[in-house]
Amino acid sequence: MTILHGGFLLAEQLFHPKALTELTKSDWEHVGQPIVEALREISSATTCSQPFAWKKKALIIIWAKVLQPYPVTPSDTDTRWQEDVFFSVGNMIPTINHTVLFELLKSLEASGLFIQLLMALPTTICHAELERFLEHMSVDTSSEDVAFFLSVWWEMMKHKGNQQDPLLSQFRTMAHKYLSSSDEFSHPPKRFKSDPEVCPTMPLLAMLLTGLKQIQNRILCPGMKCCALANLADMLTVFALMEDDPQEVSATVYLDKLATVISVWNSDTQNPYYQQALVEKVKEAERDVSLTSLAKLPSETIFTGFEFMCSLLREWGKELQTMLNSSQGTSYDSYRLCDSLTSFSQNLKLYLDSTSLSKEERQVVSELAECVEDFLRKTNRVLKNKGFEKDITASIAMAIIEQKMDRHMEMCYIFASEKKWAFSDQWLACLVNNWALFREPDLVLKLLETVMEVTATDRAIPESQIKQVIGLILECYADLSLPDKNKVLSGTLLSWGRKGLSENLLAYLDGFQEDLNTTFNQLAQSASEQGLAKAVASVARLIILHPEITVKKMCSMAVVNLGTHKFLAQILSAFPALRFTEEQDPNASTTFVVSCLKETVWTKFSTPKEEKQFLELLGCLVSPVKPQGIPVAALLEPHEVLKEFVLPFLMLDVKEVDLSLKIFLQTLEANACLEEYWLQTCSPFPLIFSLCQLLDCFSKYWQLPKEKRCLLLDGKDLVVHILEILCEIVLANAETFSPDTWIKSLSWLHRKLEQLDWTVRLRMKNLFEGHFKCEVPATLFEICKLSEDEWTSQAHPGYGPGTGLLAWMECCYISSSISEQMLSLLVVDVGNPEEVRLFSKGFLVALVQVMPWCSSQEWQYLYQLTRRLLEKQLLHVPYSLEYIQFVPLLNLKPFAPELQLSVLLLRVFQFLCSQSCRNWLPIEGWSHVVRLLCNSLTNLLDSVRMIQSVGPWAQGQEQDLTQETLFFYTQVFCHVLHIMAMLPHEVCEPLYVLALEILTCYETLSKANPSSSSLLQKVNEQRFLKSIAENISPEERRQTLLQKISNF
Repeated sequence: MTILHGGFLLAEQLFHPKALTELTKSDWEHVGQPIVEALREISSATTCSQPFAWKKKALIIIWAKVLQPYPVTPSDTDTRWQEDVFFSVGNMIPTINHTVLFELLKSLEASGLFIQLLMALPTTICHAELERFLEHMSVDTSSEDVAFFLSVWWEMMKHKGNQQDPLLSQFRTMAHKYLSSSDEFSHPPKRFKSDPEVCPTMPLLAMLLTGLKQIQNRILCPGMKCCALANLADMLTVFALMEDDPQEVSATVYLDKLATVISVWNSDTQNPYYQQALVEKVKEAERDVSLTSLAKLPSETIFTGFEFMCSLLREWGKELQTMLNSSQGTSYDSYRLCDSLTSFSQNLKLYLDSTSLSKEERQVVSELAECVEDFLRKTNRVLKNKGFEKDITASIAMAIIEQKMDRHMEMCYIFASEKKWAFSDQWLACLVNNWALFREPDLVLKLLETVMEVTATDRAIPESQIKQVIGLILECYADLSLPDKNKVLSGTLLSWGRKGLSENLLAYLDGFQEDLNTTFNQLAQSASEQGLAKAVASVARLIILHPEITVKKMCSMAVVNLGTHKFLAQILSAFPALRFTEEQDPNASTTFVVSCLKETVWTKFSTPKEEKQFLELLGCLVSPVKPQGIPVAALLEPHEVLKEFVLPFLMLDVKEVDLSLKIFLQTLEANACLEEYWLQTCSPFPLIFSLCQLLDCFSKYWQLPKEKRCLLLDGKDLVVHILEILCEIVLANAETFSPDTWIKSLSWLHRKLEQLDWTVRLRMKNLFEGHFKCEVPATLFEICKLSEDEWTSQAHPGYGPGTGLLAWMECCYISSSISEQMLSLLVVDVGNPEEVRLFSKGFLVALVQVMPWCSSQEWQYLYQLTRRLLEKQLLHVPYSLEYIQFVPLLNLKPFAPELQLSVLLLRVFQFLCSQSCRNWLPIEGWSHVVRLLCNSLTNLLDSVRMIQSVGPWAQGQEQDLTQETLFFYTQVFCHVLHIMAMLPHEVCEPLYVLALEILTCYETLSKANPSSSSLLQKVNEQRFLKSIAENISPEERRQTLLQKISNF
C-alpha cells in the first residue's frame, strides 16, 4: 500500500494548493497520472502473487475513503481504528471526491471491478453511487466516458455476484457502518424509487438506460454506436423478453458461440482481449455468452427501451449499415450488434405473439420488430459470412475442461464424442491431465465409442497411444460405482454385442487371457462372500473387455467346480446389464446369459453333480442371494427359465427331460409366492397340456423302445407333482383371467385332453370341477355308485365287459383322495361269499395289469388300498400251505394282513411270470416291478417289526409274538426266493439283498429270544430254509444265503 500512498502524495503535490476533494474532470489528466501509475504498478508487481486481488483491495480502500463521512471527529477516528479494516490504510490517503474514483476507474478501464464493488454495496448506497457515476459521465462527456459507460453497462448485465469473496464482504460491512452514521444516504437518489421486492439489478439497468439517453448525442463513432445498440438489445432480450427460466442453450451451440466470439477477438486488433492468453479469452467469452436474468424490467422501462431502440435504429441505421457492409474486417462491436439484434428480433416476435398488449403497446412493438428486421436484412453479411477460424473449438473446449470453468462437464461430453479431435497431442494431454473428470458412465461410453470408431478407420495412430487411452478409460471405468459400471456394460453390449471391446480392440488388450485365467483361479480358491466385492471388481474389468468369454467361463466354472456355483451366481447377479437381448435376430428373445448357459453347459453335463450344480445355479440367477453392500438383480426370469430350459424338453424321448422337470419344479416352488402372476406370460394352459402329454406317454411306457424312454417310470411322480402345483397356482390366480377367457381356456384344455388317456383328464378333476363332469369308462359304473351329476360314462376302446375293476383300480392310483372316494363308492356285498371271491379274483387280475405301469407313488396308493380292502374283508387272499412243514400252533391273527399281502404279491408275480404275461415287459420293466415289490415287502417288514415291538401282545403279558414273527420272516423269505426263481437273474439283485435282510431280521430276533424255540425246532427251521435256498442261482448268491442260514 506504500505505492498507493506515494501515488496520492504525488497527485496531491501536483494539485497543490487545491485539495483533491476539489478535483474536477478537467483536472484529472494533469493530476491523476501518479495515482493511475501507482495502481498499474500494484497490478503488475512481480512480487505480488495475486495482482488482481491487490488491485481490487486498493480500489476498495479508495472507494471506502470516498464514502467515509467528513469531517472526522476524534471519537469517530478511535472507533474506525478498531472496527474499519480499511481505515488504517485509507487514513494514509488524502481526502478525495468521487471524481477521483470514477476517473481512476475509467483510466484503468476497470469496468468489471467497478460493477463488482458497486454491487457489493448496500442497496441505498449502490443506487446513490451509480447516480453519481451517471452524473459524472454526463458532464463534459468525452469518447472515453462513452466507452467506459458502455463497458460498465455491459458488465452490469454480465454480473453474477460472488458471495464468497471476503474482500467484498468486508467492503459491504464497512459501507453499512457508514450508512448508519451519515445523513448523506438517508434518502434514495431522485431518479430511484426503492422497492424491496425488485431484484437489485433492475433499477440499476433502468438508470443506465436513462444515462444512455443523456449521453446519446456524445456517441459519435460507429463502434460505440454498435456497442450501445448491442447493450440495449441484450438488456431488453434478457431482462424483458426471455422466459423467467429460459432453457440453457445446448453445449454444442454454447461452444460454437464461444469459438465465434474468440475468433472475432483474434481478428480484431483493437479489442482489449486480442493479446490475452486463450484461457483468459475463454473465461471472458463465457461471461459474454451467458447472460441470465433473475427478474424482469418494469413494463414502463421495457417500453421506454423499445421506443428508444427504434429511435436509435432510425437515427444511426444507415450509418451502421454502411459500415457493416463495408469490406473492413468484422470488429467485436459489429459482430455483437448483429448477433444481439438477431436474438432480440426472434424473442420480440415471440413476445408479440404470446403477450397480452394494448393497441398502443402492440403498435410500438410491431414497429420496432419491423425496424430491427429491416436493419438485419440489410446487414446479414456479418453473421452469414463470418469466415471465422473454427480450428480453435477444440482448444476452447479443452481449456474449459482444464480450468474447470462453467459447463466444463458438458465440454467433457463433446471432448469424448468428437472423433476429429481424438488422439491429437492436445486431446491426449487433456485426457491424461483430467481423466478423473471422465469418471461418469456416459463419458466412459462416449470415449469408448470414439476410440472404437477411430481405431477402425485408416488413421495412423501409434499403438502406444491407443493402449494409453484404453488404459485411462479402463481406470475411469474401474473407479465407477457398480450401478454405473452396469450402465457402461449395458451400453457396450448394445453397441458391440457379446464381443464387447474385443470386437475392435483385441490387438491392444495385452494380457487379457492371462488376466482371465488368473482371476478365475483366484475365484476358484476363494469362493467366499468375504471376497465378493474384490471378485466383482476383477470380473467387471474382464466382462467389459470380452463379455462372452467371461460369462461363458463363469457358467462353465459354476457347473464344473464343486461348490462355486452360488458364489459365481452372486458375481453374475451383480451385473444386471447382462440381461440384454442380442439384436442380430429380430425375432430372437433369448437373453445373453441364457445364450451363454445354453452354448456352454446345457446338454453337456457329464455327472449328476454337474446337473445338480446347474439346477442350483439357475435358482440363484432367478432368486439371487443379496449380499451386504453389493446390489444384485435377477438375471433370469421364471418364465424365461421355463421357456428356454423346460418347455422344449418336456418329451419322454429327450434326454434332458429329467433335469428339465427338476428345473420346472424348482422354478414353480421358488416363485409360487410372487405377487405378480408371472405364469401368465408362459401361457399356463398350453403348459398344463404339455405336462399332460408327457404324462400320457407313461401309459404306453414299456411298449416304447429303450431310446425313447429317457425318463424313469418313477419320473411320472415328478410330472404329477408339478402338474398339481401348476394347477393350484392357476386356480389361485383364476381372477386374473376374465370370466370369458377362463371358460374358453378350460374348454380348450378339456378338448385337447380328449386325445389322451382318460386317466390324464381325471387328474384335472379339481381344475375342471364345476365346469365339466369326470369322464370314465362305462364299465366303472358297473361296480361303483357314481353320481351322474359329477361323473359321466364314455366308451373307451379296451374297456369291454368285465373291465370295471381295472378302470376302478386305475382311478385309485391317481391320488389318495380319489382312492378314498372310489373305495367308498365300491359296490361289493361282504355278506355274499361268491361276490367277494369274484371280486378278489378280479382284483388280482387288475393288479397284475396295472402294477408294471405304476410309479412308486401310484403303487403306494394301491398298496394302501389293498390293506384297506383286507381290513374291510372285501378282499379274500387264501393262504396256501406250500411253505409250511407242519401246522403251526401260533397266534397269527396280528400278522394276518401282512401274510396275506405277501401271498398276494407272490400271486401277482406268478401271473406276471406266467407264459401269457412274461413278454409284457423288457428287462428294465422287470427291474421296475422288482423295485416296487421290494418297497412293499420292506413296508411289510417295518410293519411286522412295529407289531412285534409295540403291539398289544407285548404289553407286559407272558405271551409275546416272537414265534409268530419268526414264522412271518420264514414265509416272506420263501416268497421272495420263489419270486427270484421266476425272474431273470439280472433283475434279482434287490430281492437278493432283501432276502439277506430278512435272514438278518430272523437271526437277530432268534438270538435275542433263545428260549422261544427248542433246539430241534431251530434245526428243523434251519434245514427247511436251506432246502428253499438250494433252488437259487447263481452259485455265489446260493452259497451266501446258505452260509447266512448256517450262522443261525
